[in-house]
Amino acid sequence: MKRHLFALGFVLLCVAGCQQGSDAERRYQQAKERLAKAKSSVETFYALGSAAKEALNAGRHKEARNYALQLENMMEKYKKDWNYGNAVHDANIVLGRLALQDGRVTEAKERLRKAAAAPASPQLKTTGPNMTLARDLLARGERQAVIDYLTRCDDLWETGREQLREWNRQVQTGQIPDFGANLLN
Repeated sequence: MKRHLFALGFVLLCVAGCQQGSDAERRYQQAKERLAKAKSSVETFYALGSAAKEALNAGRHKEARNYALQLENMMEKYKKDWNYGNAVHDANIVLGRLALQDGRVTEAKERLRKAAAAPASPQLKTTGPNMTLARDLLARGERQAVIDYLTRCDDLWETGREQLREWNRQVQTGQIPDFGANLLN
């Protein structure tokens, strides 16, 4: 009986993992379609952040890097655009995660710092910053970089200041917070 329950549990975990993988791939394909449908440079600028993040989430590292670098190269042209802060944040989070995966911890921490220095955008003010790179750095024991990030994000996420302070407290006590929906931003 125990063996059957173990086997059933294993099958359910595999199905859940496959479902997550197919969800990530589906979101990536949707982001890629939106990017392909862009009719202007500004529409491309708007679509690149999602394409970069979703490519990385789907395990498409080369595409993620290409989209994030393309976004980074376009940012100066759109410095006055409402999406500029999102672009700065997204490009740095994606490139930082890729750097960390390649073992370039110092570059990843610098990218996290740059992400927190993004100017506030409507999205960053309301839904908050992306916490995937912070989570990944915490898993590597880089607590101080994450504490600094959470402190700097206080200017970005007006409606989430209390949440940021709670996460900061958790990190300072050696915990890895449940960043919830902020892993998806």
